[in-house]
Amino acid sequence: MEFKLDFIQDKIEFFEAFDLKTLEKKVNEQIEHNKAIMLGVHGVTHQMHIDEDGRKFFSAVVHFKAKS
Repeated sequence: MEFKLDFIQDKIEFFEAFDLKTLEKKVNEQIEHNKAIMLGVHGVTHQMHIDEDGRKFFSAVVHFKAKS
């Protein structure tokens, strides 16, 4: 029986929330989870959108990369 481990090299995750504080909390929680599998933040992009009713919507894309 052969046992083979493949390591995750890159991972991109998407987050969304109706306020910036919640978005930041979601991203920070996932950063901590990904530290356990040896992934660090490589890059972050974010956007804010305001709909017709004036409500704000925040989103972020975080690129995690294997620590070398």
